[in-house]
Amino acid sequence: MALLFSILGLIVIVAIIATVTGNLFFVVKQQHAVIIERLGKFHRIVGAGFHAKIPFIDRKAATVSLRTMKNGFDIDVKTEDNVTIGLEVSAQYHVSYELGNTPQESGVYKSYYMLQQPVAQMRDFITDALRSSIPVYTLDEVFAKKDDIAKDVNATVSEQMAAYGFTLVSTLITKIALPAEVENSMNQINAAQRTKAAAQDLAEADRIRRVTEAVAEAEAMEKAGEGIANQRKAIAAGIKDSLEIIQETGVGNDEANQLFMFTQWAEMMNEFAKSGKSATVVLPSDFRQAASMFEQMVVASDAHDAGNMPPATPQQ
Repeated sequence: MALLFSILGLIVIVAIIATVTGNLFFVVKQQHAVIIERLGKFHRIVGAGFHAKIPFIDRKAATVSLRTMKNGFDIDVKTEDNVTIGLEVSAQYHVSYELGNTPQESGVYKSYYMLQQPVAQMRDFITDALRSSIPVYTLDEVFAKKDDIAKDVNATVSEQMAAYGFTLVSTLITKIALPAEVENSMNQINAAQRTKAAAQDLAEADRIRRVTEAVAEAEAMEKAGEGIANQRKAIAAGIKDSLEIIQETGVGNDEANQLFMFTQWAEMMNEFAKSGKSATVVLPSDFRQAASMFEQMVVASDAHDAGNMPPATPQQ
């Protein structure tokens, strides 16, 4: 029995020591702070590390995280052009690292003792700020200036949350949701604008092509005209030189002209004989009559037409 009582006494002593020790020493993790209350009243704030407190008199009232946290909110607002849109807002925040002149001025103290539901309060502040700023913008402006709107909201809400010991790091508008009919209308408008732009681009390309072709054709015709003019100048110079050479032999002007015409006529007949593409050719019996051949054909045609006309009706 004595041994049994000794064992029981030892167990009680160990239990008492363990209880006292557990209430005496404690460890605070990195990026955390612990609020110590003494007899129900704020006593001090301790940071990360190994600490001691008076058992049964001091207690750990709260462990406050100093890490940055994130919360998302869905908020409905109305634009200047009376379109109700849904905004998905992401807020990043943390307990203020400010220590202040006294513990009561620190961010840890304020975050625990001054605000019971910080996330709900922050949501209300952000909702109020958005519903005050969005109505001055049209729907298109909200899309174009959403980052500027988010910065303004963050500045406003940061000042309000600072009074409760919180620092608002950033406020982001991550999504803008539209009513189905408005989204369909915007898609149709965008599609029409793209179609119009494509048509204008095609028309401009066609205009450029036509202008380029016209310029190229004009330049080609100009070059062709220059070529023909140069060719005619060369022919005229050749004829002049040929006549001068013939005249230098003592042949008279008339005889030289006839000789030149005969030579040209002979070359023409030679080329015609080489090509042979025509089935019929009409030639005068004398090459010297070639100059008046066209006039003879015109006279013959007029005479044929006159012979086929009906006789005139005598008038009474």
